[in-house]
Amino acid sequence: MNFSYWEHKTWLSAVDFTIIGSGIVGLNCALHLRARFPKAKILILEKGMLPQGSSTKNAGFACFGSISEILSDLERHTETEVVALVKKRLDGINLLRTNLGDSAIGYKNYGGHELFLETNVNLYEHCLEKMTSINTLLKSVFKEEPFVASHNSFNFKKTQENYITHKHESQIDTGKMMQSLLQKVYQQGILILNNTTVKTFTALATSVAVQTDTFALQTKKLIVATNGFAAQLLNEKVKPARAQVLVTEPIENLHIRGTFHLDEGYYYFRNIDNRILFGGGRNLDFKAEETTEFGQTQLVQHQLEKILKETILPNTPFKVDQRWSGVMGVGKQKNPIVKQVASNVYCGVRLGGMGIAIGSLVGKELADLVEW
Repeated sequence: MNFSYWEHKTWLSAVDFTIIGSGIVGLNCALHLRARFPKAKILILEKGMLPQGSSTKNAGFACFGSISEILSDLERHTETEVVALVKKRLDGINLLRTNLGDSAIGYKNYGGHELFLETNVNLYEHCLEKMTSINTLLKSVFKEEPFVASHNSFNFKKTQENYITHKHESQIDTGKMMQSLLQKVYQQGILILNNTTVKTFTALATSVAVQTDTFALQTKKLIVATNGFAAQLLNEKVKPARAQVLVTEPIENLHIRGTFHLDEGYYYFRNIDNRILFGGGRNLDFKAEETTEFGQTQLVQHQLEKILKETILPNTPFKVDQRWSGVMGVGKQKNPIVKQVASNVYCGVRLGGMGIAIGSLVGKELADLVEW
């Protein structure tokens, strides 16, 4: 690149902290670093025009976990670990709300409902049977029993007669949230360079050499917050998981309100601006969706439209307005990876599809981990 003296001096020299990724984790990390080190020079490198991955592409769920998800987690984690995971989600949401305010993130507590298809009788009965024990387990987190059985008030078809509702589950306006975070970062004098892809980095004795697709720089500390793309830079056990999403055109007198999970959480939908936003279906072909490539597949999109027509909006004509996809970072464990990975290099990745819930907290933990 043909940088001027001014450009190099202002953006690319004497950098104290360089953060890769301007998503929820990266921006929160930058803000907490600024609070810890008011005079530090903080630079964020973002490969997209807007934050890539899933920070601006998710469905906007608070994500405390549906009852079938909690039961699934208990098959791979201890009760203590599951309680800690759920508490981290609640603490993360509370931190997000405190930092930005409910209005700035479009926070609305409409409750979250898990639907069970007619064919999922065993899962439905299992969740009902275990609801009391799960409520007892999580009462210490929410200060009340979070799950209740509720009637199918939205008249979904081909489902069991009741939902299992999480009273604390809420909606977030993803765009407003990220815009508010970006505004706060800019106000704190933190620099962001978009359309900049980091190719490699080399940890040195007292700094880190960073090579991007257009320039090289040296930074005292490097922080990787790329979640689903982490394996491109780090030797960590993080797999990408693409999530395909669509949103309908506005629907007159839309009566559906809340956040919803279906088929063990592999499908999820909500109301937004008199539309239905609907995503999921990666369980139809896990291998194909284990990719960092954005896009849609006919298999998933066909199934999303089929469920919309037959179950969610069976008596309501609709048209699909937009389709997109995001890339999450997942692994065998639900705990995110927040650690030092090399001399002067740190990471906060593998958010497991819970970025809204835990992203603020992971960003803070990451900033607290870094020394200057």
